[in-house]
This record gives sequence, C-alpha cells and structure tokens, in this order.
Amino acid sequence: MEIQGKIIEALPVRTGTSARGEWKVQEFVLETFDDRFTRKMVFSVFGEDRLRKFNIQVGQQVNVSFDIDAREYQGRWFNSIRAFDVRPVLADVQQPVSPAPAAPGSAPFDQSAPPFAQPVAPAPQQAAPAPPPVDPFGADAGSDELPF
Repeated sequence: MEIQGKIIEALPVRTGTSARGEWKVQEFVLETFDDRFTRKMVFSVFGEDRLRKFNIQVGQQVNVSFDIDAREYQGRWFNSIRAFDVRPVLADVQQPVSPAPAAPGSAPFDQSAPPFAQPVAPAPQQAAPAPPPVDPFGADAGSDELPF
C-alpha cells in the first residue's frame, strides 16, 4: 500500500537484541490530507540501514510504501504498519510559459499572485436578443389553483 503526507513527528529510536542480533526501529507520525479531513498514521521503519537510507525529517513531504500486519498477544490484537520504502515528494516543476501577445484592454498576467487573485478579462458582449418572458402560471394565472 502507499500513502502520501507530511512527517509531523519522529519518535525516539528503540533498540534491542534478539536471537538474530541487535535491531533498531523508529516510528514516525504522518499527516495526510485526504478528502475533507486530515488524518494521522504512525508507521515504523525497521533496521538501521533503512533509517539511514530513508533519512526521514520532520516537516518533509513523503510517499510511504508500507505493509499492514496484525498479531495477537494475550488475547488482544495489535496492528503494525511497517514502511519498506519512503521517498520524498518532489515539487512539481513548472514549465515556463512563453508570453502570448496581450489582447487590447486586457490586464497583464502576474505569475507571483495566486491563481484566484489573477485579473480576469471581461467576456465579450453579445448582442443576441433576450428570449420573451415565459408565464410560469399559464393562461389561467388569475385562478386560485396552484400550477402543480
């Protein structure tokens, strides 16, 4: 599975020793912006080599590829979300647009302003005649009955 979001917290590294040797694991809190809600997810990165390779920083936008697993312990079930790949989200590279000749009377385009603040040229006026008004109540508009 894969999810994109922003790292909002890095929890302390935990270490231990097992039959296979020493291990390291670190958990990170990811905030996503799906639909109308922000959601948070904690995922873990297991292994010192992966922690070095991914180099996850707080505030970084990332794509996280992960597996979900559940295990039982003393009659209770616990989920674990373990990341196997974490990559930074690259900013969209905008291609420069060659300026087109401006129409007479139109305002120049300011690339530093947000899109919603850009001036909009007025629509050309059309001299089409307006359709005649329609009487919604029909011929018997004077009666007390409703039209539906």
